[in-house]
Amino acid sequence: MSTQPFLPFARPTIDEATIAAVGEVLRSGWITSGPKVQALEAALGEYFGRPVRCYNSGTCTLQIALKLCGVQARDEVITTPLTWVSTCNVILELGAKPVFVDIDPRTRNIDASKIAAAITPRTKAIMPVHLTGLPADLDTIYAIAQQHGLRVVEDAAQAIDAEYLGNTYHGKIGSFGDYASFSFHANKNLTTTEGGCLVFPKDTDEATLKLAERLRLQGVSRNGADGMDVDVIGGKYNLTDMAAVIGLHQLPQLVGFTARRRALAKQYFARLSNSPLVLAGVELPVEDYAQSNWHMFQLVLPTHISRAKVIERLKTEFNIGIGVHYPAVHLFTLYRQQGWAAGQFPQAERVGAGTITLPLFPTMADSEVDRVITALEICTQS
Repeated sequence: MSTQPFLPFARPTIDEATIAAVGEVLRSGWITSGPKVQALEAALGEYFGRPVRCYNSGTCTLQIALKLCGVQARDEVITTPLTWVSTCNVILELGAKPVFVDIDPRTRNIDASKIAAAITPRTKAIMPVHLTGLPADLDTIYAIAQQHGLRVVEDAAQAIDAEYLGNTYHGKIGSFGDYASFSFHANKNLTTTEGGCLVFPKDTDEATLKLAERLRLQGVSRNGADGMDVDVIGGKYNLTDMAAVIGLHQLPQLVGFTARRRALAKQYFARLSNSPLVLAGVELPVEDYAQSNWHMFQLVLPTHISRAKVIERLKTEFNIGIGVHYPAVHLFTLYRQQGWAAGQFPQAERVGAGTITLPLFPTMADSEVDRVITALEICTQS
């Protein structure tokens, strides 16, 4: 058993100024949605250059975006099977059907070249996922969407401060295109402990923004001192001021967070360049420092190496935490019960069965990269 301190795969960076700011909100007497949420929406709006509304998760933001795109029961939404299950669950919640397209094995994002073949008369939207913060092929995706009259909802939960550098589209993820949904969960590059935001198309009208606000709080609209009405079914999705003030302190640090993540990723690649792990068939991610925000650094283990044993040994013998992001969604019981089966999306199944997420977060020390890889070499060779 290692005597070194536990090294998790993710750790939020919360400074003393943020902690003090949360205390100020608590002392203010206004702790739920209020001025801090409004300030965070304004700051994010400036960052993205488009309208933004904040919510209590990056899951409800996906569902609300789909509603605003008109997705209803029996419609179809094209997406990837290699993602966190929330991406697909929100489609089911609306009574619609996820239509899975296998991944590009190199990027591990949806294979955009296969999307057109999955379109049917029931298709309403495409929902790509920027897995680990590496942007999907948005040039191709938006071209297909425009050709077929479809909406795009980008699941950008992991992609804040990632940048897409395509031939047609350029800029920060969320700064162009249709809807983009971000998560501010505790392990994300920018956190509010729990939370998220929805970035709207630049030309979104005021009526749509007001509808999005009603959908996050029981469908309620107010008029005057005592006027109240409900004209849609909304949820309880509002962000609190306590959470928002954390985001307000995180946002100015985001560029620095991304730079540090990219530096750590470079160290991982340098350490792996002559590692026996590569000779053993371990697959590395795409080495991209211009576009990816390096939300996660993932390896894919070959089938002859037991992922469960590696994870257990890293924890018990080396005090290192490893994540699994993610099993292929269509293999979960809920999705098997609706007709999906093993063998339908072989690339997603293979990656989902072998992927491991290594520690990577801004306060991680340079020496800990070597610690992780050295331990992983031991755990995969014996």
